[in-house]
Amino acid sequence: MEFSNLLTKMTQAICQERPIDVAACFCEDGEYHDVFYGQFVGRKSIINLIENYFYRDAREFRWDLHDPLSTGSIGYCRYIFSFESKLEAAAGRRVAFEGIANVKIKNGLIYQYSEVADTFPALQRLGFTSDRIGKMASKAASRLESRHELSGHL
Repeated sequence: MEFSNLLTKMTQAICQERPIDVAACFCEDGEYHDVFYGQFVGRKSIINLIENYFYRDAREFRWDLHDPLSTGSIGYCRYIFSFESKLEAAAGRRVAFEGIANVKIKNGLIYQYSEVADTFPALQRLGFTSDRIGKMASKAASRLESRHELSGHL
């Protein structure tokens, strides 16, 4: 399947609460690394992510894709993502953030999905305290610093 169509199929299935269809976009051992919830490996785990994390904490998802690019085995796409919170302290509050999807493709399916996203405006809008956001920023910095691509930069 062409990259843009594959990513559209995945994001629409997420927004329409169709976790089995989301998982079908991935290789059997595919990985979904979510910016909030972390890494989920394998189709069953990806179904769990959608059913028991995404839809536990939010509803009314909207995911707009912009400028998808692919080499055939690697793809990137800018996006705007929004949802209505179900978190107790922010129930009913709509938030949005932007990001870039980083996708590795094998045999026409997603092998690895990860994202780089500017989530801090959404977290602030959800009412997260500065301390909580700071802790999340520290964890993000640690993850970045542990990556081999950063070698020689710091």
